Amino acid sequence: MGQSLLPPSGGDDHILPVDLKAALEERYLAYALSTIMHRALPDVRDGLKPVHRRIVHAMSEMGLRSNSSFKKCARIVGDVIGKFHPHGDQSVYDALVRLAQDFSQRYPIVDGQGNFGNIDGDSAAAYRYTEARMTDVASLLLEGIDQDACDFRPTYNEEDQEPVVLPGAFPNLLANGASGIAVGMATSIPPHNAHELCDAALHLIKKPDATIEDLMFDPNNPERGGIEGPDLPTGGIIIDSRESIIEAYKTGRGGFRVRSKWEVEDTGRGGYQIIVTEIPFQVQKSRLIEKIAELLLARKLPLLEDVRDESAEDIRLVLVPKSRSVDPTILMESLFKLSELENRIPLNMNVLSMGRVPKVMALNEVLLEWLDHRREVLLRRSRFRLAAIDRRLEILGGYLIAYLNLDEVIRIIREEDEPKPALIERFTLTDLQAESILNMRLRSLRKLEEFEIRTEFDALSKEKAEIEALLASDDKQWQTVAWEIGEVKKKFAKATEIGRRRTLFSNAPEADLEAIQQAMIEKEPITVVISEKGWIRALKGHISDVSTLQFKEGDGLKLSFTASTTDRILVVTTGGKAYTLGGDKLPGGRGHGEPLRIIVDMENDQDVLTAFVHDPARKLLISSAAGNGFVVPEADMVANTRKGKQIMNVAMPDEAKLVIPVKGDHVAVVGENRKMLVFPLAQIPEMGRGKGVRLQRYKDGGVCDIRCFAIADGLTWADSAGRSFVKTRDELIEWLGDRASAGRTVPKGFPRSGKFTG
Repeated sequence: MGQSLLPPSGGDDHILPVDLKAALEERYLAYALSTIMHRALPDVRDGLKPVHRRIVHAMSEMGLRSNSSFKKCARIVGDVIGKFHPHGDQSVYDALVRLAQDFSQRYPIVDGQGNFGNIDGDSAAAYRYTEARMTDVASLLLEGIDQDACDFRPTYNEEDQEPVVLPGAFPNLLANGASGIAVGMATSIPPHNAHELCDAALHLIKKPDATIEDLMFDPNNPERGGIEGPDLPTGGIIIDSRESIIEAYKTGRGGFRVRSKWEVEDTGRGGYQIIVTEIPFQVQKSRLIEKIAELLLARKLPLLEDVRDESAEDIRLVLVPKSRSVDPTILMESLFKLSELENRIPLNMNVLSMGRVPKVMALNEVLLEWLDHRREVLLRRSRFRLAAIDRRLEILGGYLIAYLNLDEVIRIIREEDEPKPALIERFTLTDLQAESILNMRLRSLRKLEEFEIRTEFDALSKEKAEIEALLASDDKQWQTVAWEIGEVKKKFAKATEIGRRRTLFSNAPEADLEAIQQAMIEKEPITVVISEKGWIRALKGHISDVSTLQFKEGDGLKLSFTASTTDRILVVTTGGKAYTLGGDKLPGGRGHGEPLRIIVDMENDQDVLTAFVHDPARKLLISSAAGNGFVVPEADMVANTRKGKQIMNVAMPDEAKLVIPVKGDHVAVVGENRKMLVFPLAQIPEMGRGKGVRLQRYKDGGVCDIRCFAIADGLTWADSAGRSFVKTRDELIEWLGDRASAGRTVPKGFPRSGKFTG
C-alpha cells in the first residue's frame, strides 16, 4: 500500500496566490519557446533539428562511420533516448528512417540496410530488423567535432555532453531542406543542389554584398554557375518563372509548382500511352494512383481510360487515353489540375539564426550565416591545433635537452628518490617536460630518434607559424574556407551520380483553358427544362417531346432546349442580367429540379427571360420592352460568379424583353401598335453593357418582336396556320427607314399576335 500524503499543517503558508492569466501566459510561453528552440526549427548553421543532431552525434560516439560496419537501429535508438533525447522510441526511429530515405533526403545522412520504407508510403521495418551507419555527408557535418570546433552542453541528466551545433562542413540546411511546425510559426525549405550552393557560397566569399540575382544561375553566363532553384530528391519539373523564384528567395517566403515528368510511348497502329517517370516531392505514389482511380470512377477524367502502376525500383505509371485521337497535352493538363501529378512545394525559410533567434531569412542571409559559422569553426580548430602544437613542442624541447645531457639524466633517474623535481631543478624543465622524459621508453634512446625529434620539431614550428599567420589574416581565413567549400563541391559535383541535378525547369505548355475545362467533364447529351416559375432541371438525352413532363401545381413549361454536359448555359433575366451555368452542374431530371434563385443570386422581382447554349463566336441583339436595344458579343455575357453580370441597364417599369441572335445585315422591328420598321443592322451600336439606343419610336406601348435578316434573302414570317410569307427588298421599300423612326402598319397577312413566328 502506498503512503497517504497529507498537506502540511499550520495554516495556508504553503499556498501562493497566482494570477491565472499570468500563470497561463508564462507556462504557454515556456512551452512555445521549448517547441521553437528545441524541436521544430532547424539551426541555420548545420541545418539540423535537435533530434537529428542527437542521432548523428550518437552514431558518431558509437563509431558508425561511413567505412565501418552497420549496427542495429535498435541500439542506435536506445543510445539516443537513453543518453541525449528522452522522448518516444518510435519518434526517434521515424527521424532516423527519414534521414536514410533517398526520396525524402536529397543527400541522405544515414546509410540504411534493410527496409527503410518506400515512395508508396509503406513504413520501415521495426528497428530490431534494420541496420544503419553514417554517410559521407554526416562525416562532413561532424568534421572537426573532436577539435573544439563547436560548443558542448550537458545532456538532460547531466551525465554526458552533447554538441550545441555541429561543425557543418556541408551546406545541409539548403541541400537537404527542412520542414516543421512550431507554436505560431512553421518552416518549410525544399532541398537544393550542393554543387550550386557551393558556387553561390564561393561567390559570396568574393562579394559579401552580392544580391540574390548575383547568386542565381544565369542562362546567358553558364560558366559562372549559381543556384537554379530547388533540386528535389524525386526529380520532377518546376514550371515557375525565374522572376518568381528570385522573388521567393528574396523574401524567404513563396512556393514552387512542381509537375511530374512524363513522356509519350508509342504502342503501334497510331496508339500511344503516357509514361510518368518522376512524381513531385513528398507525394505518395500509391495515394496518387488511388486519387486518379477515384477521379476515373467519378467520371471527372473523360479522356483517360485506365491507370496502371508498372513501377519496380524506378517509377513507371502508365496512363492509357480513351482513344488515339486524345491530345496528350490536354489529357495531362487535366490531370495536373485535378491530381497531385502537379504539386506546390512551399518555401518558408524560418530558421534559428545563430541557434537563438527564429526569423525568416533570405537566401543570401542563410548562406552568409553558414559561411560565418564555417569561419568560426576554422578559427576554433586552428586555435585547438595551435595549443596541441605548443604542447608537443614543449615536450620535444624537453626531449632534446635529455638527449644533450643523456648521461646526467640517467644518473638522476637512477640515484634520486624523487627524480622529477631534480630534473626540473637541474635542467630548468617544465613539469610537462620532466613527466614526458620520465615516461620515455628505453628504446627511444637512439641516435636516430634524436634526428626524428629535430625533424618533427622543425615541421611543427613551421606549421605553428602558418596557423599564426592564418589567425592574423582575414583574407587567409576566407581563402581556407573557400578551399574547404571547393573540396565539398568536387565531392558532390554535378558530374557525380549523387550530385547530378534531378529537378529540371520549364514553362508550362500553352494549352486552351476551355479545352482543358471540357476535358474534365464527361460529354453526355442533356435536355434543359425551365418552368414558368423559374425551376430548372437537366434530363438525360435529347428529348423531342416535352409535353409529358410534370411540373408543380400552378407551374408549367417556359422553355426547353438540347445541350450537352460540356456546354455552358446562359440565362438572361428580365432585369437585364446574365448568369452562366455549367451543363454538368445542373440539377438532375428526377423531381421538378431546383429554383434558379437558389443556384444563382437572382432578384425576387426578376424572372427568366430566356436561356440558351453559349456560343462564344455569336452576337446577340438585346432589347427592352420600351424599344431600346444594342448588340452584345455573347463572349462578354459570361459570368464567373453567382451574382451574374449586368448586361442591359433597365429601370422599372421597363424590363429586358427580347434576346435575338444577330445574322444578316438588316433588322425588322414590330411594335405593339402593329407598326413595322426595317433599318440597317449597322445603325445599332455594339457594347458590353448599357441602356442601348432607341430602335423604334412609339406613342404608346413598346416593342413586340424583332428579327435580324439578310435583305437580299428578304424578310420571312409565318402565320398562326403555319403558312410562310416572304417580302423581298423591293416589297419592303415602304418600311425601310432609319433607326428610331415610327414605321408603318405591318404588311397584309402579318400575324395578329405581332410575332414573326405566328
